[in-house]
Amino acid sequence: MSSLLPPPRRFTRVWALVLGIPFLIGLAALTLTPSRVEETMPNLLDVVLTTAHRLGWESLDFTRLEIIANVLVFVPVGILAFLLLPRRVWFLALLVGPLLSAAIETAQRVALPHRAATVNDVVANSTGAILGVALAVVITLLVAPRSSQRPPSRLETS
Repeated sequence: MSSLLPPPRRFTRVWALVLGIPFLIGLAALTLTPSRVEETMPNLLDVVLTTAHRLGWESLDFTRLEIIANVLVFVPVGILAFLLLPRRVWFLALLVGPLLSAAIETAQRVALPHRAATVNDVVANSTGAILGVALAVVITLLVAPRSSQRPPSRLETS
């Protein structure tokens, strides 16, 4: 499948770095600071939950919202890993999200006792990252330049 996936253009990789570095800094700030999101942004969470309930999604509670947020915040991790790894080892991008998530949860468990480090977070984060890789693969396959000429067969070259 690596041959089906051309490497990203230099422009794409540069933009991945330009957007990815601040994103990863923000992710670190979100996950590796002592205070939890519900403590720092309670009004935002109330607005999201209230809006969801008004739109008919009454089953959405804080726990489900947290899972959805964990999945969504790691989708860019998978996309970045796919764009920045060499194409011959693109499949390693599938491991970046789970490894990063496990590292974050371990750091929370060891150094941030006020944070809740859970296996559920690792599963949700990993799901998001793997979805990001899958999305990047699909988009690459859809927009990759197609060679209009087929390579010559061995009979034609001899």
